[in-house]
Amino acid sequence: MANRLHNETSPYLLQHQHNPVEWYPWGEEALAKARAENKLIIVSIGYSACHWCHVMERESFEDEDIAAVMNRYFVSIKVDREERPDIDQLYMIAVQLMTNQGGWPLNCICLPDSRPIYGGTYFRPADWKNVLLQLAEMWREQPEVAIDYAQRLTEGIQQSEQLPISRIPETYSLPDLEAIVSPWRRLFDKEEGGHRRVPKFPMPNNWLFLLRYGVLTKDPEIIEQVHLTLRKIASGGIYDHVGGGFARYSVDGRWHIPHFEKMLYDNAQLVSLYTEAWQHRPTEQYKRVVTETLEWVQREMTSPQRGFYCALDADSEGVEGKFYTFQRAEIEHVLGEDAELFIRYFGVTETGNWEEEHTNVLKIDVDADKMAQEAGFSAEEWSTYLAAGKQMLLDYRNKRVRPGLDNKQLTSWNALMLKGFVDAFRVFDVSEYLDCALNNAAFIRQYLYADDGGLLHQPATNGKLLRGFLDDYAFCLEAYVALYEATFDETWLYEAKRLLNYVLDHFYDRPTTSFYYTSALAEQLIARKQEVMDNVIPSSTSSIVRSLNRLGLIFDEQRYTDVASQVLANVVPQMAAYGSAYSNWAIQLLEEVFGCYEILITGPGWQMIRRELDTAYIPNKLILGGTNEGLPLLTGRVRDTVQAYVCHGKTCSLPVDNVDALLQLITQ
Repeated sequence: MANRLHNETSPYLLQHQHNPVEWYPWGEEALAKARAENKLIIVSIGYSACHWCHVMERESFEDEDIAAVMNRYFVSIKVDREERPDIDQLYMIAVQLMTNQGGWPLNCICLPDSRPIYGGTYFRPADWKNVLLQLAEMWREQPEVAIDYAQRLTEGIQQSEQLPISRIPETYSLPDLEAIVSPWRRLFDKEEGGHRRVPKFPMPNNWLFLLRYGVLTKDPEIIEQVHLTLRKIASGGIYDHVGGGFARYSVDGRWHIPHFEKMLYDNAQLVSLYTEAWQHRPTEQYKRVVTETLEWVQREMTSPQRGFYCALDADSEGVEGKFYTFQRAEIEHVLGEDAELFIRYFGVTETGNWEEEHTNVLKIDVDADKMAQEAGFSAEEWSTYLAAGKQMLLDYRNKRVRPGLDNKQLTSWNALMLKGFVDAFRVFDVSEYLDCALNNAAFIRQYLYADDGGLLHQPATNGKLLRGFLDDYAFCLEAYVALYEATFDETWLYEAKRLLNYVLDHFYDRPTTSFYYTSALAEQLIARKQEVMDNVIPSSTSSIVRSLNRLGLIFDEQRYTDVASQVLANVVPQMAAYGSAYSNWAIQLLEEVFGCYEILITGPGWQMIRRELDTAYIPNKLILGGTNEGLPLLTGRVRDTVQAYVCHGKTCSLPVDNVDALLQLITQ
């Protein structure tokens, strides 16, 4: 019989609907039961593409004896961390405070009022059962011990990441940036790229900041480390060379063996990063991974309504990576006489190149495309030849049992991917990318808006309505501004401004000059938290601050920039100690030091100037224009002929009519 998860829509929760554990979804029914029966609560958090979540389910949650213990002594609640990041945030902080580490599956034992008393990540079956029995006994015999610990732990959760209000400095300077980057350099892996640690995560926002920093400060060491990292990532097995898209991380130090799950948020950010890197240093490999990744998103991750799905699982047929790997004989069978060149290109061996016998995770050498010259191909011929061979392997692979699809459509991740399509359109001038972005924006506005004008976290289904979190707004704002810069359709700017005002009304706390992750209208949990530090995704607060600055410039709204300046000042003292965790804040600090060029392109024919300008790499710019004068900076600047201006520090240049002259204004 199915448990109470059978009415849920989350693929992760539905995976557990036939467990012998009497799972509940998070909600008043489960919480009221715990209070009424005075039972401890198990809050077990994961996501559908999580390999170790599947392992713990098979080993423990499908075990009748362990389930009997859980059912007898506890109220068990399953949470999809992507659906309820607010709950995940609280209990992750709790586990990190208790154990100095975190991850998923995340398992927290709580009092009947949901305050945590114990937690960890993956537990082996015997350990899990023993922990539960000991905690049940303590709750029965010494409840005061648990209550006292819960009180102290909850205070720690509430106080974590609270920052004092700092004085806003008159100016920021290059030494402020150098203080962040100098210790960061020591973490660089000079051989394999990235940071010297295993596993290796791409961390797109880290390299986006470092690329911009390297260019603006003219630091060749930083620039080369960024490009080494990007080439190594694109060459390793963490990239799906056959079907496009990146896995979440590599388990080794060479970017070779991935943890095979593919997450939308990673791929969205990596598309934007490789696009910007191509702008700085046109490299065919960068363009290839952007093209192939966006093809994968369109082919496998896009709903009929044009929303983007969350993730693909790491496992198929119960085996991690089975869908993505090849034996040498398979490639020989599929490619025939072309197999030998591809076998060399992808580093395939008869014995295999990872733990599964005779099995290969495809990878290439960073200079693998030189094979084209050796084999007598021109660059264009090689591109065509390579694409044809990959398509044959993809067609063959698609006959296999596919990994599970997490078909949730989250506002924040959709907005990140929307921006990825816009960025690629701007740089590679592929109109289809803009069409995909506009279609997704229409999906967001049709399915992800609440009745009060705010955002939902995901489409409302089965009567379940979940208000948007701060990152949903933050990334939507960035996506809408990006759409404006691509189209000069002011509708997107005014919608971004409306949503930003909603954020200031419902998420901003004036006494502490900070942004909460949850709306004032949302469900109240044991704490209302901020999200300050950047991680694999930029933090919601740093992203909101970036939008406050941009929209403050666009609309000449001093109150936006005043709020942004204060929040940034609160964070800056924390940044030097751990630059990698403040990379998006550091991008804003870059613009404080070097300024942001407001480039205006007005009049008929603006598209041609904008298109030509996008071939140049200017990391600190904002582009406005078109044929309307509705925005403050455009007032009085629209003529019958195309004109371009550069504004910097509240001063604008005289107009020019070509990109060369425009670039001279920026570089002088």
